[in-house]
Amino acid sequence: MEHPRVVDPRHPLVERVRALCLELPEAVEVEAWGRPTFRAAKPIFVHVSASMERPLSIVLKTDPVEHLALVQDARFFGPPYYDRNHWVGLDLDAHDADWGLIAELIETSYRQVANRRQLTALDSLRPDHVTG
Repeated sequence: MEHPRVVDPRHPLVERVRALCLELPEAVEVEAWGRPTFRAAKPIFVHVSASMERPLSIVLKTDPVEHLALVQDARFFGPPYYDRNHWVGLDLDAHDADWGLIAELIETSYRQVANRRQLTALDSLRPDHVTG
């Protein structure tokens, strides 16, 4: 059974997320559950639309060290169906949406699921991120 479309994939906020996700090595977009998902080849690193009630939101995998701080920030919520020890939701249409932070969190989420080859490719694009 096909899922109904939850969010317009051409909405400007979704387009903005898409641009950030698809600049990452081997990132692909796959529609699943009526929503755009972004994957590092196969594993999901961003899921647009946490729920029917929050269509303009994203779900991201957190860095385990940063997770506790993020869940204490009122901008983040525990998304349904995702492990709340590793994933958070964030509303894109909030008045205080910080797109610099969103870009960082998208890359962090990608780094949590990407394979070694993909991480090497990303590090070559972001030499300041590589720690020696």
